[in-house]
Amino acid sequence: MLKVLIITVSLIAGIFLILMGVVFWLQDRLIFFPEKVPAAYRYPFKSNFKEVYLDTPDGNRINALHFMAKQTKGVILYFHGNAGSLRSWGYVAEELVPYGYDVFMPDYRSFGKSTGKLSPQNLYQDGQLPYEYLQQAYPEDKIVIFGRSIGTGVATKVASENKPKLLLLETPFYDFTEVAKTHYPFLPATLLLRYTFRSDKWIKNVSCLVYILHGTADEVVPFRSGKKLAGLINNPNSLVIIEGGGHNNLSSFLAYHQALARVLK
Repeated sequence: MLKVLIITVSLIAGIFLILMGVVFWLQDRLIFFPEKVPAAYRYPFKSNFKEVYLDTPDGNRINALHFMAKQTKGVILYFHGNAGSLRSWGYVAEELVPYGYDVFMPDYRSFGKSTGKLSPQNLYQDGQLPYEYLQQAYPEDKIVIFGRSIGTGVATKVASENKPKLLLLETPFYDFTEVAKTHYPFLPATLLLRYTFRSDKWIKNVSCLVYILHGTADEVVPFRSGKKLAGLINNPNSLVIIEGGGHNNLSSFLAYHQALARVLK
């Protein structure tokens, strides 16, 4: 009986170790769901925009779209979520242009037409690349950084190392490990995750105003995570609560647009 128990425990432990190894080595595929787009693809957006390529120090290229407002107050540097490509995210940029800002939206490595391999370090370095590109045409106090979902981690990192006008975070997390623990409570996320996105640390070094937009019914990043992050921000009314809002539908709520109109005035 004891021998059977030992064998069973050993088997379970072995399976668990294999599972942890799979999660560690394949976490890119578990976190990111990029859509590849042919280099010759023509984006169909109706707004005035141009396609831009930014060269990385290691010889790769970041594809981006630069949307132009008729009369601009500045530019929004937008970091999108963990799936898709500019082919679908460009429509979000079109929704932001009417607020009177140009919008610059890059695709991460391996997304869309962008080349190269994803890694935490590459994400952070590539986030700085479009910021420096925009500084050639816009004063820093006219640059707004906007992050959505996993893009909030990149946005917060970039904002912490520069002095933009504003930082907007839609459905953000306190840190990414906390989100992983929510969905996979049986795994030691702290030990396994290479993508930690420590927004809780970086946000303390952000010098501009910060606003968080989060829905109370978010099924991906719990509302409590965004609320916890908001607790680290000094400016009043930093947390915009969208009652009943989920993870991917905040733009369907009037309160969301009212908040954007207020902070992007």
